[in-house]
Amino acid sequence: MTDQTAAQPDKPIGPFLTIWTGQVFSLLGSEIVQFALIWYLTVRATSTGNSATVLTLATAFQMLPTVLAGPFVGALIDRWNRRLTMIGADGLVAVSTIVLALLFAFDKVEIWHIYAIMLIRAAGQTFHRPAMQATTPLMVPDKHLTRIGGLNQILNGGLTIISAPIGTALYGLLPMHNILMVDIVTAGIAISPLLFIKVPQPERTPESSANTVLQDMVAGFRYVWSWTGLMIILVMAALINFLLNPAFALLPLLVSQHLGKSAIEFGWMNSAFGIGVIAGGLTLSIWGGFKKKILTSMSGLMLMGVGVLALGLIPSNGFILALAAMAFTGIMMPFTNGGIGALVQSAAAPEMQGRIFAVVGSFAMGLSLISTVLSGPIADALGVQSWFVAGGVVCMLMAVAGLVIPAVRNIEEDANARKGESAPASEELASDEAADLALSTEAALD
Repeated sequence: MTDQTAAQPDKPIGPFLTIWTGQVFSLLGSEIVQFALIWYLTVRATSTGNSATVLTLATAFQMLPTVLAGPFVGALIDRWNRRLTMIGADGLVAVSTIVLALLFAFDKVEIWHIYAIMLIRAAGQTFHRPAMQATTPLMVPDKHLTRIGGLNQILNGGLTIISAPIGTALYGLLPMHNILMVDIVTAGIAISPLLFIKVPQPERTPESSANTVLQDMVAGFRYVWSWTGLMIILVMAALINFLLNPAFALLPLLVSQHLGKSAIEFGWMNSAFGIGVIAGGLTLSIWGGFKKKILTSMSGLMLMGVGVLALGLIPSNGFILALAAMAFTGIMMPFTNGGIGALVQSAAAPEMQGRIFAVVGSFAMGLSLISTVLSGPIADALGVQSWFVAGGVVCMLMAVAGLVIPAVRNIEEDANARKGESAPASEELASDEAADLALSTEAALD
């Protein structure tokens, strides 16, 4: 059986939903394990007096593969068998988690071991995420793409709601090596349908097939560079992520040190955010947003900045206000992300999307890697709330800039023009990965 046949317009959605369901289990397992590991680091590092540095370094190691390898990964994904790529990525995550579980079981684990495994797990996701993302338009009929996008938005919020209390409960009941087994089992569930289901490949022209990986990577950069509106959004994304990723990497310390709460309340904060994401996604799906998608995104970004700023200004006895601010920030995220990913996926040719999304992710995360490394010492000196205040203000400023700069304000018209230049991947797609394009804090919350 070959995976080289491109998907047809009347392709059945059942095979995709089977793969998607397996990925849901894998994501749930990863969220639970991630929650437990972050809280383990929070508790262990607090006694040393440099807890902010420990947490931000953990986040930095998770960013590193995307920043350094992202553009190359995109070029490889557009060449490789995407089914085998996803199997290999999930397998890498499972094997690395087994190693960490053994270290915990024999009481040999050190903080640097956790960093190393986080780096390997992130490398697997660097391959898996764009492979799944670029495969979706090839397996899902155009008429269902918007529904799948909306389903993904709700899924993201739902996983945050479910994983936080489960992670809290397991952290209090089980040793860490048993908690890690959850991720290993769910990774196996994700791999199983990929062993039997055919995943289509985009057709490559003889010219593109003759290109080297470096040439493919350069083509991806040139494509993004030629799209002025997208390039400006990427610069905005870099500035926003420069401040928001460190801020939310320090969220456990905001809960434990500033608000004086425990893992249970940290779980509630994550759940509040997830509930907000679901509420915002449902509201957007019913309303549909403004006629100009960019207006919906920039309005959402403005209000999301208000929520982040509120987190930075809340007093130490304001835990309920912090829950409300997290929920409000979550509500605004679907509005922020709603249109930009759809514009890119609908305008870009399928055979370019792996490279485009990898370049976008690498660019958006580049500056935030630097700020995350520096944020620990800064937070230890100035307090974790300083990052939330700065991040909220920058979100609001970037929203104003997006509405003022013509190339960004008119990006939808530019996208429509591009659809006439190359075969569209879909007519409408509310992308669950728009956070990678510009404006999501979700990665930092993980």
